[in-house]
Amino acid sequence: MDLLRFATAGSVDDGKSTLIGRLLYDSKSIFTDQLEGVERASREMGSEYTELSLLTDGLRAEREQGITIDVAYRYFATPARKFIIADTPGHIQYTRNMVTGASTADLAIVLVDARKGLVEQSRRHAFLVSLLQVPHLVLAVNKMDLVGYSREVYENIRREFTEFAAKLQIADLTVIPVSALHGDNVVDRSENMPWYEGAALLNHLENVYIASDRNLVDGRFPVQHVIRPHSSQFHDYRGYAGKIAGGVMRTGDEVIVLPSGLPSRISSIETADGPVDEAFAPMSVTVRLEDDIDISRGDMICRPNNQPRITQDIDAMVAWMSDEPMRPGQKLALKHTTRNTRALVKSVQYELDVNTLHRNESCAELKLNSIGRVRLRTTTPLLTDEYRRNRETGGFVLIDEHTNNTVGAGMIVHA
Repeated sequence: MDLLRFATAGSVDDGKSTLIGRLLYDSKSIFTDQLEGVERASREMGSEYTELSLLTDGLRAEREQGITIDVAYRYFATPARKFIIADTPGHIQYTRNMVTGASTADLAIVLVDARKGLVEQSRRHAFLVSLLQVPHLVLAVNKMDLVGYSREVYENIRREFTEFAAKLQIADLTVIPVSALHGDNVVDRSENMPWYEGAALLNHLENVYIASDRNLVDGRFPVQHVIRPHSSQFHDYRGYAGKIAGGVMRTGDEVIVLPSGLPSRISSIETADGPVDEAFAPMSVTVRLEDDIDISRGDMICRPNNQPRITQDIDAMVAWMSDEPMRPGQKLALKHTTRNTRALVKSVQYELDVNTLHRNESCAELKLNSIGRVRLRTTTPLLTDEYRRNRETGGFVLIDEHTNNTVGAGMIVHA
């Protein structure tokens, strides 16, 4: 059974947590005691309905304010597929949390309130989904019950969003009218909207095709750990553990180790369940080579005729997450795949207005929640691909060396 990771996004009070609660409730993915606790909390709040949003809003501040602050992860499964949900915040000041939740997602659900239509945060989150190269996007037009299940309202929002999405790099867009509160088109097709001929949300989530989203062409294996047991049973054992970041690796394949450039051949591939003849992204495996080569954490095993770019000069789109602005001359720690290095901010080339997609080239710095293109110089070479080709080898995080806080998420753009 395969796994679908999806993130929810949208403006405040658009109903993200309620939608997830409805998914969990109607798909019978919650325990009886959980439901009883939510019903009890709903009564204490004086709510007319069972507040299904409380299934995901775990922090006390979130429950009291009825908003989501942190990224809440939930897990559930149906007979067709397993799911990991990232329920991300709607407030503009928590854009960084939304970036965190969507960075590993296969699909994103952007909710809009049918009464309000598209707002700034709707466009912001759609742009972030595009920037983060999330392969599939669902626009859920929520609270259709509050507009009388109007087809005209739905069509106007669908048309406006489709026109905006045409300016972005969104490969797959689906628009679904829903009422998370009453369950219309969430798990079951709604009788209140007979004019809608598409699938309900859960059916779409179960059937969206994600196998082709993986990069199975560019073989990339960043080494995370060198395994040397030093025991009599495994006296000469040397394995390289990590997660395959791209491509397919097979026993007998010729490979090259970077940055040293030394060639070898794969002698075996091992998993927690035993040896396999081949492995592919995103499997975690241990690779053994025929030759005894000096390999350490941060090195990369790839194919001789298909290698990543080796460079110290990085051009990237950066989502800035710190109260302290990003400025030229700033020094930061940088984590890329399994390699840690330091980076100097050489220049801020422009800031992007996520509503108009206008480039402000006179911008001298990136402030909290800003997104812009920057140029970095690293102290050691990185083994990179463009982010749009490989999210693993094309992405990195920036860390403040003094506080150890993550202050930026970067997506590499080869100049």
